[in-house]
Formats: sequence, C-alpha cells, structure tokens
Amino acid sequence: MPVRTTRNMVLLAIATLFTVTSLAGQAPKQNWKDRGEYDLYEAAIKAADNNKKLELLNTWNQKYPTTDFRTERQLLFLNTYNAMGNGEQVMRTGNEILVTDPKNLQALYLMTLNTVRLKPSSELLKMAEGAARTLVTNIDGLRPASTSEADWEKGKNDILALGHLSLGWIAMQQKQNEAAEKEFTASLRAKPANAQVSYWLGQVILAQRNPDKNAAAIYHFIRAGSYSGEGALPDATRKEVSAYITKLYTNFHGSAEGFDQIRKEALAEPFPPAGFKIQSKGELDILAEEEFKKANPELALWQTVKKELTGPDGASYFASSVKGALLPGGVNNVKRFKAKLVAAKPPKNPKELILSFEDPAGDITLIIVDEALVGSAPPGTELEFEGVPTAFTASPYMLTFEVDKEDQLSGWPAPAAPAKAKAPAGKKAAAPPKK
Repeated sequence: MPVRTTRNMVLLAIATLFTVTSLAGQAPKQNWKDRGEYDLYEAAIKAADNNKKLELLNTWNQKYPTTDFRTERQLLFLNTYNAMGNGEQVMRTGNEILVTDPKNLQALYLMTLNTVRLKPSSELLKMAEGAARTLVTNIDGLRPASTSEADWEKGKNDILALGHLSLGWIAMQQKQNEAAEKEFTASLRAKPANAQVSYWLGQVILAQRNPDKNAAAIYHFIRAGSYSGEGALPDATRKEVSAYITKLYTNFHGSAEGFDQIRKEALAEPFPPAGFKIQSKGELDILAEEEFKKANPELALWQTVKKELTGPDGASYFASSVKGALLPGGVNNVKRFKAKLVAAKPPKNPKELILSFEDPAGDITLIIVDEALVGSAPPGTELEFEGVPTAFTASPYMLTFEVDKEDQLSGWPAPAAPAKAKAPAGKKAAAPPKK
C-alpha cells in the first residue's frame, strides 16, 4: 500500500525555534579572508535556484577551504541539500557539523527530518538514528540560547514527535516491529495529528502476527484512512487506505457491522480505548455455534456426529468414538433423539424402521433387537429413541442403531384393543340364570 511520507509534519510549528543561517550585517568585515570570500557568501545566500546556490557554495569551499565561517558554511550546505531533497548529503553534512557541535539543533533536526528519504543503508541509518535519539533523549538541552522558553515549549513536542517517528521508521526498515510500535506510539502521543504515523503503527502491529493486537492495528488503519484534519494523508491516498481497511475489516470480522462506530471513535481519539476488541469471524462463529448448541442441543449433537462421519476420517471416528456407544447417551443433556417414521419393514409388526432426522428420505435405521414391534404406524409418526450404533454409510448418509423396543424406543402406537363380539341379528341376548 503506497503511502506518502510526511516531511512537513513540524516545519511550521518549529519555525520560531531556529532560522536558516544568515551572516549579512552580523559578521565583522575583517573576519573575511578578503572581499572575494564575502562576495561568494553573499551571492550564495541570495541565489534563488538551489543548484546555483550549491555551485556558489562549492566555489567558496574550494577557494577558501579554511575560513572563520566554516560552521555557517556547513549549515548553508545542509539547508541547500535539504531544499533539494538530497537526504544522503543532508546526513553526511549534518554528521560533519555534529563532530564539532554535537548539540546543533539545525543539524539534528534536518538529519532526523530526512530519515525517511534514505535508502536502507546501514551507514546512513546509523547517522540518522544517532541524530533522532539525541533529539528525544536530550530535548531540553538543545534549546538555542536565542529561543525563548515559551517558544521552545510551543515547538518541543513537534520535535519529539519527529524524533520518535524517525526512530520508528528505522526500526520498521529493520523489521524490528515491536521497537517500531513503541516509537510510533510515542510519536503519536506527542503529536496526534499525523495519519501517516497511524498507518505505519498499524503496519508494524499487524506484522507482529499477534492475534491479541489485530484489533489495535485495524483501529490505527481506520484512523489513517478516515482522518481529514491537520496531518491527514492526501485525498487520493486516504481513499486508497480507506478501501484497503474496509476490506481488511470485513474479512477479519466477517461483515462490515460495527465499522462505522469504530470510525467515529478513531476520528475522535488517536488510540483505541482500554480493552478495545474486534471479534474475528472465527470468534463470532464459535459464539454462534455455542448459542446454537444451547438452543438446539439435539440437532447440534446430531450434526456434530454427522460431520465427523462424513469427513475424510469418518471410518476411524466411527470405530473409535461411535460404534458400540450409547447415543445420545445424555451428551449435552440430550437423552433421546426425535425422528419421524419414513418406512417400516415389514409394514406390520416390523423389526426394522427407517426414520428421518434431517433427510426426508431417511437417515436413521433402527434394528429392533428383541421381539418385533406390534402393529403398524403411519409415515410421519414421531418416535423417540436411544440406541447403540452398529454401522453407517457416508453417502447417502445413514446411521444404523440397535434398539430395545421396551426401554429405548417410545412413540410407537399401541395396538388397537380387539372389538367386542356382536349378538346375531334377530336373537336376543340370553337372560342371566335365575337364582
């Protein structure tokens, strides 16, 4: 997912903390080697084109390798490379400045700002990491003497946010995802208005493959794809991220239910609330299954057995767990199965019954192990039974039980009582004998 970097996240906020080096009217004229050196300096700072500015600075450096204004010249090089987007030279020039002035805020800041421009070069990343770590660990010791405490407090958090962002980005390049999560979190706490950091935070959390953190990763992605205030992603990128996270959420949760509510929360707060949870589709399926078992224990038990018997290991499951066992046998508090009669063999006084539990054509065979049932019953008669499975076929599915008609079967109609004999027509019934 291509997402732009955020070079400008703190430029405006810290503008009051330091300015681009300017010597005009400040340096005593006698400190210049000669008029030619001063003219080169003046031409360089006035040049509007960065390539021309760089050319003049190089000429100054070649003609006057030693100068009383070496640090100032390095800072001009540094700012020019930064304006040209040359992150590698910003890093090398800044590192040279820090050798003699390890607390130079401009060098530390611009090196840190350009971290995300770097290719994964260990040499340059090491320089960037050193600058960024100095910013976050010694922030109050870096305040320039010319910057008021009030102005410093206004911009300090933005510098901290940038430092942690750069450290997080470096850790992310090195696939140190937990370290990156820590740094991106600190960056976002210092400056919440940064959708790019939210997106990166989601990435490194998801990359840890910790199911307990998936909900937090999705939350940060939703914020990155929805936030439109200061520090938002460009419109086109935000739409791309929004489409990505909508699909990710739906795949994870199983539907878009709850997405809009989380979006509202993410727009209001950069971090999910304590105990934040998004149930996965798997978790929801388990809950639904548990609810189904509570509401339909008999059907749930039947379907569980059927699923195993019709699976690839059905024969071994039958031999080890079903054959010879009493079913349902009180499993999940189910005492007997209920099924409807499909056919009796023979139709009268049968020894074998075909019943339907789910399949109208029949999916249960009952073998009466003692004397045959007496009489007959119409199709559709509901019978209750428990029994001992003796055989099965997977397709078409049929599970055969042996049952005792007296103790394990109920619902078979009792045979009708024999009709009383009627007296022959025209004859009266015999009178009882006289006493």
